[in-house]
Amino acid sequence: MEDEKLIQETIAFVKTTLEGAEGGHDWFHIERVYKNSLLIAKEEEVDMLIISLGALLHDIADAKFHNGDETIGPKIASDFLKSKNVSSSTIEHVVKIIENISFKSSLETREKRFNSLELQVVQDADRLDAIGAIGIARTFNYGGFKNRALYDPDIPPNLKMTKEEYKKSTAPTINHFYEKLLLLKDKMNTLSGKKIAEQRHSFMLQFLSQFNAEWQGES
Repeated sequence: MEDEKLIQETIAFVKTTLEGAEGGHDWFHIERVYKNSLLIAKEEEVDMLIISLGALLHDIADAKFHNGDETIGPKIASDFLKSKNVSSSTIEHVVKIIENISFKSSLETREKRFNSLELQVVQDADRLDAIGAIGIARTFNYGGFKNRALYDPDIPPNLKMTKEEYKKSTAPTINHFYEKLLLLKDKMNTLSGKKIAEQRHSFMLQFLSQFNAEWQGES
């Protein structure tokens, strides 16, 4: 019962904090990741409280909306959980999920990267929301938010970006499919995540095929 109360208080906190956020990183994104996390977690032996808190707080302050500062999100989450008297071990685990969940983190070279089953579940859920129909919608929503070109045939995708290059990229929106979205299917951690990702990946390929045909005036 105490866990459920904490989760409901966290939901209320996230809704308030993200009010007015960019459409691809708003409360509804968090809600989808939360629901996907619970779905995937059914097939895994994980701590459901950490899964819930990690999913709900994973994008509480996305660095791309805070001048690239990756310390703000973990601090906000930590301060909130401390105010609710959550155990230090749970707070530490949730903070580690926030610090390691993003795609750009996978572009870093580290000797030893934090990993846990709970991180894998929430990471899969977050990646699922980046692909498929909703992933396409989010990608173009963010591209519009940043006033980026839809596509420019003279600017090829950069498939060997470093983390810093990825953070600073201003490439056309279509490039993002090749630089990130189409790579996510093979980066899924769980069997459930992999299965869902296959279908969403196929949908993106169909979209890109249609987009290219229309761009070329073929259909």
